[in-house]
Amino acid sequence: MQRIYIHILLLIFFYPLIGFTQKMNECTPKKSAFSFGESADYTIYYNLGAVWVSAGSVNFTVDSTRIKANKYYHIKSTGYTFKKYDWIYKVRDHYEVIADMEPFRPIRFKRDVREGGTEIYEDYIFNHAINQVVTLRKEDKKSQLVKDTVNFSDCSYDVLSMIYVARNLDYSTLKPDDVLPITLFLDNEEHNSYIRYLGKENVTVKGLGTFRCIKFKPLLIEGTIFNAGEDMTVWVTDDEAKVPILIDTPILVGSIKARLNAISGNKYKLTSKVGE
Repeated sequence: MQRIYIHILLLIFFYPLIGFTQKMNECTPKKSAFSFGESADYTIYYNLGAVWVSAGSVNFTVDSTRIKANKYYHIKSTGYTFKKYDWIYKVRDHYEVIADMEPFRPIRFKRDVREGGTEIYEDYIFNHAINQVVTLRKEDKKSQLVKDTVNFSDCSYDVLSMIYVARNLDYSTLKPDDVLPITLFLDNEEHNSYIRYLGKENVTVKGLGTFRCIKFKPLLIEGTIFNAGEDMTVWVTDDEAKVPILIDTPILVGSIKARLNAISGNKYKLTSKVGE
């Protein structure tokens, strides 16, 4: 069966507008769209043929932690397939990042994923003074941990901190068909891509209502799930919270949707809601 990488779907879903400037202070706006105590839950739906099934769940939480006298963001995300589908393809994923509050930037990132027969562990420590990441990685359950040091650019983020940087950015100056580059640090290297802004559109989400949304398409790199190109479509609430609420994308076999089920502890109300 096709690998359904729950977190990769959602992390791409949150990608917008990273890396289009060169200086760190320009990459990390001071205004924050989120706060401590926020929690968001998503359901992943898989379609093969004419039937949609709820295949898994993903949760994102924003907490705080202290290192010595300093306070940091501690953001976590967990994802899993529902038990009734584990016999087909079992997913148990965990991501977390400790990040500076101002400017918002990753200090330490961890990734521990178990997807089918694949197991990956990554532990990254970012040194922003010299733009280097010390990485500790294990690419499968039989391999040994490997330590490395890799350079990174100012506007490059791990997949989890990138989610929250994206929510802090200003979309108001964009015009339909604008293309902006993004930079992601994953699998021990930087990846360059872009997103294409498509404008605004109202979207109805079952159980939550209808929202005025920002709509865009990211450029995908061909891999085990996706075809290369701009097939994925993403909708983010058009308000101060900038919460991603829906993704729709074909994959190599079938298609997938990710839908927001609930959000709590959010700093700003979803004022983009226009109907039930």
